[in-house]
Amino acid sequence: MNKLENTIDSDIAGPAPRHHTTQVKVGDVLVGGGAPIVVQSMTNTDTADIDGTIAQVAALARAGSEMVRITVDREEAAAAVPHIRDGLLKRGITTPLIGDFHYIGHKLLAAYPACAEALAKYRINPGNVGFKDKRDTQFADIIEIANKNSKPVRIGANWGSLDQELLTKLMDENAASANPRDVRAVTREAMVQSALLSAARAEELGMPKDRIILSAKVSAVQDLIAVYQDLASRSDYAIHLGLTEAGMGTKGIVASSAALGILLQQGIGDTIRISLTPEPGGDRTREVQVGQELLQTMGFRTFVPLVAACPGCGRTTSTTFQELARSIQDFIRDEMPNWKTKYPGVEELNVAVMGCIVNGPGESKHANIGISLPGTGEAPAAPVFVDGKKFRTLRGPTISADFKALVIDYIDQRYGEGAKAPVTAAE
Repeated sequence: MNKLENTIDSDIAGPAPRHHTTQVKVGDVLVGGGAPIVVQSMTNTDTADIDGTIAQVAALARAGSEMVRITVDREEAAAAVPHIRDGLLKRGITTPLIGDFHYIGHKLLAAYPACAEALAKYRINPGNVGFKDKRDTQFADIIEIANKNSKPVRIGANWGSLDQELLTKLMDENAASANPRDVRAVTREAMVQSALLSAARAEELGMPKDRIILSAKVSAVQDLIAVYQDLASRSDYAIHLGLTEAGMGTKGIVASSAALGILLQQGIGDTIRISLTPEPGGDRTREVQVGQELLQTMGFRTFVPLVAACPGCGRTTSTTFQELARSIQDFIRDEMPNWKTKYPGVEELNVAVMGCIVNGPGESKHANIGISLPGTGEAPAAPVFVDGKKFRTLRGPTISADFKALVIDYIDQRYGEGAKAPVTAAE
C-alpha cells in the first residue's frame, strides 16, 4: 500500500474512542461510562398547563426523546410537576423528567417536595443560582435537596448567563498578565471554570460524582468546540452537549450538527440536545428527529430504518421518486413506536428509492430493499431488489403503492416473530 493509500485509510478509521466519563443514572436511563449517547429534548409549554405539558412530553417521548426537560420557574409550575409525572405514567410513559431551574430553584424545591421527588434530575445554572453572598448558600440548598432525594444534577454553564463575578476576576487577571489572551478565550475559560468549580463544590457538599453531569453551552460553533474540548480534557464527569440558541430551520440544524458532530467524533459527549427554534406552531419533535439522525448517520446508534434517495437531475423530471421516498420515510417514522416491540432490529433496515437507471440498480442492491424508478425517457418499468438480488419488476400506475406494500411485507418476513430469513427472490 502506498503512502496516499495509508493516509486515506487512517482518515476513515472511524470515531475516536469515547471520552471516559463517570456513569450517571437518570431515572432508568444510563448516561456516560460507555452507555449509548442519549437524545434529550425540552418542552416549550407552560409547565403549569398540566394537560398541554403532558401532551408535549408524550409526543417527544413517542418521537424518541429519552429524557425531557421542563421549565420550573414559579410556584404553579412546581405544583404541576407531580401531576405531569403521574399523568404520563397513566399513559405508560416513563421518560425521565428534568427540572430546569433558574434564580429561585432552591425555594421551589424546598416549598414543593413532591416536585423534588417527581423529577428525575435537576438542572442548575451556576450563573444565576444566586448572586454575591447568596450564591453559595442557594447552590448548597439545591444540592442538599438533590442528595436527600438521591437525584442527579446537571450543572449547566451558559454563555448568555455566565457568572459575572468569575468572569470579571478572570478578565482582571488577564489584563494584568504579561501575555494577555483575547476576550473570547478568557470567556471560554470562565465557562469551563464555572462548571468545574460548581461540580467540585457539589462533591464537597456530599454529592457523588456519579450523580453529576456537566454542560457548557455557547451559540458559536468554534467556541463550543473549544469549550467542550477543554472541559473534557480537565474532567471525567458525564457531559451533555448542546449548541445553545442554535437558531431556526436549516441554520439551527447545520450549526448544531457541525459542532456536535466534531465533538462526538472526538469521543466527547454522553447526552445531546438539538436546540432548534421552532416555526410558529411548529412541531417540537423536530429536534428529536435531528438528534437521532445525527447519531445514526455518524454510526453511533440506530433509531429508524434509513431511506436512501437520489437528489434528482435532468434524468428525473418526474416527481414520483421524491414522493415515494418521502412517503416511505414518513410511514416508517410514524410506525416506529409500534415496530420497536413488534419487529426487533427493524431500525437497521435500509431502503433505497432511486430515480433513474444510472445509480438506481446499484444503489438498490446495496439496500435491504430498493427500487429503481424509470427516469425521463426510460421504459416504464421499476425493478425491485431484495437483499442484493432482483426480486421483481413493477409496472403501471400503482408502482408506488406496490413498492410500499413490498416494504411492509419485507419487514414482516425479515423482522417479524419467528421469521428471520431473507425474503426469497422471485421474478
